[in-house]
Amino acid sequence: MQYYILVAVAIWSAVFVDSRNIRGISLAYRKFYKEKKTFLCLDGSKIIPFDQVNDDYCDCLDGSDEPGTAACLNGRFYCTNRGFRPSYIQSSRVNDGICDCCDGYDEHDNRTRCPNTCRNLGQQERAALEAEMRAVDDGMRLKRQLIKEGVSMWQEKQNQLKDLRRILSGLQTKLDAHRERKLEADAHQAKVMGVLKSPEDGAGGEIAARIFGQLDINKDGSLTVDEVQAGVVNLQDDGNLTEEEVTALLGGPGPADLFRFQQTLWRSLQAASNVKIKADLTGDLDPPDEGPGTSAASSAARHGEADLKEMEEALETTRAEIRDLEKVLSTDYGSSKEFLYLQGQCFQLVVYEYTYSLCPFSHVTQKSSTGAEVSLGKWQYWAGPPEQPYSRMEFEGGVPCWQGPLRTTLVTLTCGTETALRWVREPAKCRYVMELRTPSACEQRREAGRRGVHSEL
Repeated sequence: MQYYILVAVAIWSAVFVDSRNIRGISLAYRKFYKEKKTFLCLDGSKIIPFDQVNDDYCDCLDGSDEPGTAACLNGRFYCTNRGFRPSYIQSSRVNDGICDCCDGYDEHDNRTRCPNTCRNLGQQERAALEAEMRAVDDGMRLKRQLIKEGVSMWQEKQNQLKDLRRILSGLQTKLDAHRERKLEADAHQAKVMGVLKSPEDGAGGEIAARIFGQLDINKDGSLTVDEVQAGVVNLQDDGNLTEEEVTALLGGPGPADLFRFQQTLWRSLQAASNVKIKADLTGDLDPPDEGPGTSAASSAARHGEADLKEMEEALETTRAEIRDLEKVLSTDYGSSKEFLYLQGQCFQLVVYEYTYSLCPFSHVTQKSSTGAEVSLGKWQYWAGPPEQPYSRMEFEGGVPCWQGPLRTTLVTLTCGTETALRWVREPAKCRYVMELRTPSACEQRREAGRRGVHSEL
């Protein structure tokens, strides 16, 4: 009786297969390889006797019956790699004489001796991870500092804008006053020189006749639109008069004789409100000899014109500064203004014969060794995914490629302790991609489960 029991145990042991001893399966899949009389292919396509698992013959269509051999072309072998990261390899690499798993588990036929390098690889990767985590921590410290500086800079620019708007208002008031004084000085100068005498007075009529004669180019005793346009300009910007403007100044269409000139255009010239004689004509009128009063009036008029021009330039400069500041303040520099420090900076990288220049929030260029520079796009918007909206920058509207679209550039921002352009590629025609490393892109790291490295050695 005892003999039969021993025989039965031996037979049962021969049939039993411990799933822990089946090569090529992960811990998660061991439940499918527990000892039983039959095995169900993982795709459900077939049931086979359990002793046909890892028998070096492919029975299942999905190759799940041969996880530890090279029998199935579509099978995969699980490398445990204790001390490093587990991984899968193609089943065709099992027992092929090449050590694919760092623990050598794929070469189990003993024909190839594989050293176990998992421990060293694990140490190297853990060291790299620790260095990366330290870099992230350092980057986060720098980012917090950049946020403080960004908020302070933002407030400073807002204050600058308020000051410039206040200055602009004051300049506008001063400019209006200068214009009034300029008109008064011009009127006084004209009065002193006799230009404002009425047409009926001898001297005033004589000057009107002389100006009429200067404007009458063909000397036919009448003024046409072309003749007035040749000798009279707009007082505001020294621009040419249109035909409609000349017709209105002459009191209607058709040539104007001396009398009509005195009643219409001459009065506009006397008022000096919107038109004036060109300088090259007034120089030929031989004005009366200048006395002390005439000289003072001319000097006052010249100074008034210089002051007015200076005030207009100051006003336009202030307006330009306001426009620039408004543009800066209308840009999104991150939820905490962490990217504001990039504004106004450019970063370069030389790749073969090209020098790439990235100016965040402005433009991207490519300059060849010959000096030719082309635009790769102008700043458009943040292009990151919803979970990381500030991780990418989109630049569009660059110079067109030859028989291609406009050049565009996508910039990916990654965490680093220094701000630098890392690499540039052109994966598709006219489409460029770059990586900009910056502390502003650093995020608070997650402590656990980042790469699945075995902690056990």
